Amino acid sequence: MKNIIKRWTVAATVLVGISSCSDFEEINVNPVAANADQVQVEYFINNSIVSAQQDPHVSERAFVLYWKAAGRQDRTNTLPIGSYNDGWSNDYFNSISGWLNHAYTAIQIADEKIENGNINEYTNNLKQVARIWRVYLLSEMADNFGPIAINGFQGENPDFNSVEEVYDFMLAELKEAVADMDEGVTVPSNVQDLDPAYGYNFNNWKKYANSMRMRLAMRLSQVDEAKAQAEFELAASDEFITNWDESFKVAERPGWDALTGVMTREWNHQYLSPTLNNLMIGLGGISSEELLPSDLHQYIKPEGYFGRKYENHFTTLTNNPSAGYWFDGLHPEIDPRAYKAYIIPGWFDNPEMNRYPSWDLSATGTTTRNLLDGDDVVEEIDAAFTWNAPSIGDWGEKGSRNQVYSWPGTLPRLANKFRNSTSERVFFGSWESYFLIAEAAVRGWNVPHDGQIAYEEGIKQSFDYWNISSYTEEYVASEDYNRAGTSVSWSHTAEPMSKTVTYINGYTGSEETTTFSYPDNHLYQNGNVKNDHLTKIITQKFIAQVPWLPLETWNDHRRLGLPFFENPAVENSLPNLPALGQNNYNESRQEFFPQRLRYPGNLQNNVPEGYQQAINHLGGDDSVLTPLWWAKPE
Repeated sequence: MKNIIKRWTVAATVLVGISSCSDFEEINVNPVAANADQVQVEYFINNSIVSAQQDPHVSERAFVLYWKAAGRQDRTNTLPIGSYNDGWSNDYFNSISGWLNHAYTAIQIADEKIENGNINEYTNNLKQVARIWRVYLLSEMADNFGPIAINGFQGENPDFNSVEEVYDFMLAELKEAVADMDEGVTVPSNVQDLDPAYGYNFNNWKKYANSMRMRLAMRLSQVDEAKAQAEFELAASDEFITNWDESFKVAERPGWDALTGVMTREWNHQYLSPTLNNLMIGLGGISSEELLPSDLHQYIKPEGYFGRKYENHFTTLTNNPSAGYWFDGLHPEIDPRAYKAYIIPGWFDNPEMNRYPSWDLSATGTTTRNLLDGDDVVEEIDAAFTWNAPSIGDWGEKGSRNQVYSWPGTLPRLANKFRNSTSERVFFGSWESYFLIAEAAVRGWNVPHDGQIAYEEGIKQSFDYWNISSYTEEYVASEDYNRAGTSVSWSHTAEPMSKTVTYINGYTGSEETTTFSYPDNHLYQNGNVKNDHLTKIITQKFIAQVPWLPLETWNDHRRLGLPFFENPAVENSLPNLPALGQNNYNESRQEFFPQRLRYPGNLQNNVPEGYQQAINHLGGDDSVLTPLWWAKPE
């Protein structure tokens, strides 16, 4: 057993160029005291799952600054403007390599125990769990970087595999792991305690594997639909995740370790993103009066009002349909999840108002800021009880004259329960199973529900999570469009028409009118379709994945170009997005959006042959803008 541990440790060092563990205590942090001769499979599974929750150092870099930004669940100028940090990527690459090290080791230890006959009744099932979990980690790594080494932890310098080969391997692993698992086996309570997700309920592990297989199969829908369909139909014909209790989730806890919440760093403001804002405004037909206490009703604006226009202080060089405006109140209708997930500025007596950073009152002590012309105040804006999500990008001189759009206290920010390590981090929510099935149905695949039933069940599962199920029936019947031109009702597929809206000229105070046209998303159906069934499904899937699954919202956009992602502002050019400029900011193109993470520099330095293999498989430069194999929006 000591030889196994030593062999895997060397392999990890060769792959990622880091100093890995050299003995059992280092590689196997576990609450049960053990020496190398007593090591058990469940210790390594536990270490892999727990470590993959991402300690605050890694989670800030990967989950928040990369995934939430690229997946448009946060308003952050990192990947969305092509920005990349080698140190962040190195930290994440090294960490996930370690998590994979533990998963591979668990499988190898199980194999040796089975070969030697040194097994418990449940040893084979633990091996299958490790295989399933390893698939998730491989998918996470491949969906970030692209080509990776499937055999990167097998005691030899690894060959890198193409993304297609990685997906073939993962889908086969999930199929075989489910087939080889005996659901009738139970484990003792001390072993159950070492599975933070399911407590070694093997039926739930099987359901997770099938749901993961549906997710990964759907990822191939744009590049190999025949394989995607075949894999998906087999997975959906078996048991999969259908309710919250079966969802793959791990409880967070306060402190500074791997189980500390992934969104806890106080200096990350966790703003409402403009993408999510445009998807939620007007969607579902639920009035803010229904959603908010009566003392806030005075701030709700009338239908057809677009806000105050400050074109000299708010960027207009973006296809964000809200560009140039400040909404000086609350929207008359909004998706009911909005006020649950994000807290209205100035609503200080709301217990979910997050007060980070705790040493600075700018977020929860001040809501009044100025628009300036030189040293002169053009307008003083009180942002209390307003709802805005200004564009990302470069605002140029307009940004320097605007104290409002980036001031923490003026914008909705993520609810406190997601920031204080008291929630459960979701890796696969029950709603996703149904949205995947709805998409499969739209594609004409053989699945257990028709598209509408699955779609509406996905919405119901999401509403149940947010404890707003009383609004579900009214919501799914709504034909109201959001600002991207999509409605909720399955039967309502009429395309939106331009409309006349009123606004206040912020400089003169006069009421004026303008024609509002819904933005064209050229990544999908050449921008001609905004309200078909697939757009509805991915819009609802996006909202449901907030705030736990930003990697999946990024994956869907890379795969389909859905839902509508607005371009960053280009008042000044963005050096890392050279294709986007002031002559084409109203278009949507794949090269306007980040496609992957570059490999960390130490991989190229330490494993040059493997690095070159990876680049050859990638089929393009090692750049943020090189699409992955499966990323083929229409």
